[in-house]
Amino acid sequence: MAYTSHTPDDVGAMLEAIGVETVADLFSDLPDELRFDGRLSLPDGLSELELAEWFDERAARNVDASRRLSFVGHGAYDHYVPAVVQAITSRSEYATAYTPYQPEVSQGTLQAIFEFQTAISELAGLPVANASLYDGATATAEAMYLAQQVGGGTRVLVSSTVNANVRQVLQTYAWAYDLTLEEVPPGADGRTDAAALEELLAADVACVVLQHPNALGLLEDAPAMCSAIAAAGSIPVVHADPLSLGVLEAPGSYGAGIVVGSGQPLGCGLHFGGPAFGFFAADRRFIRRMPGRIVGQSRDARGARAYTLTLQTREQHIRREKATSNICTNQALNALAGIVYLGWLGPAGLQELGAGLLDRAALLAQQVGQVDGFEVAFDGPWFREVPIRCPRDPRELVDRCREQGIDPGVWIGDGSYPGVGDDVLLVAVTERHSRADIERLAAALEEAAS
Repeated sequence: MAYTSHTPDDVGAMLEAIGVETVADLFSDLPDELRFDGRLSLPDGLSELELAEWFDERAARNVDASRRLSFVGHGAYDHYVPAVVQAITSRSEYATAYTPYQPEVSQGTLQAIFEFQTAISELAGLPVANASLYDGATATAEAMYLAQQVGGGTRVLVSSTVNANVRQVLQTYAWAYDLTLEEVPPGADGRTDAAALEELLAADVACVVLQHPNALGLLEDAPAMCSAIAAAGSIPVVHADPLSLGVLEAPGSYGAGIVVGSGQPLGCGLHFGGPAFGFFAADRRFIRRMPGRIVGQSRDARGARAYTLTLQTREQHIRREKATSNICTNQALNALAGIVYLGWLGPAGLQELGAGLLDRAALLAQQVGQVDGFEVAFDGPWFREVPIRCPRDPRELVDRCREQGIDPGVWIGDGSYPGVGDDVLLVAVTERHSRADIERLAAALEEAAS
């Protein structure tokens, strides 16, 4: 960011305009006993060159996924971000844009958001999508709150195969909204126990949250469960992986009332954990209860195509008691990255990428499953991630593999996933991983365990 310091003449001119002689005079109202009288124990200032070198040296200590082989996933994935994403999102008219309150000067931003909504709506198989949210976890929590407001139930069911971080956010929101959050246990196959779900369903259940593919990379029987949930009078909420929707059926087409998820895989990169964006699509009957904003397309006075903020349901825009949420941003720049990425892929590219992730996960399961002492925890098919049982503490294996320049995955044996033992490592693959990379991982795990 450009920065130009003030010269002594600049400071003098400003003080004269204000009507004081020194900068200290600006703080004359503060009692003397509250003022620090002395010198701060700070090093001398650095020149711009020295400061840049200071930051460069420290930044070089970070080891990102581009400089080592990483199979870490569990919600944040090392997908390739094409150059066109950075080229467009770094343009000043987007990088410096804020909320498009004035549509007459925000048509470019509004059009990008409208196209984003359209793409999410098509992927989710639902008629309306909003202008994005903070992340997948808060989008899921907003769906839970919407379901309570629409249906009036006091209980929410969430599958224990939903990402543990998402479930923690749901628990926080549930406490604030006086909702009771109950987990649906998994079956022996690592997927949601459909029979246990049906037993928990009742008239006071506002919604049921499923993840498909689930947090273990396994494909759920989401269509059957959504049908049972809807038949019981509750709203099926599906937390979906956007890249899976190139090969899996759109959740809206099999009965999901709300589809949410994280847009991190859509051109956002890892960014040391963030930021990304969340997406939210819903059935038309929920449109006036959806959080955030919705951009609409219309015609201006001359008949030309025009865009505007059609629905704005947060309390900044309407009376607090009528607001649906206090969500304060639509993560516009990250959502722009998402629509640029989807436009770059296109429908055929999205399908090809999704199929490739299924194939790589199967190859990963085959290669690592053949290593002595290792086995795949649950039968596939798997999407992008495979849970692997290890012959010794996975945390030790992670440390040993890192010495070889490999991050082998995420240990998920801390009890966050019922039925998953403390010996399970969750390993993620993306299109950045070749067969040779997967074979190198298998060899590293074998050496680490020996």
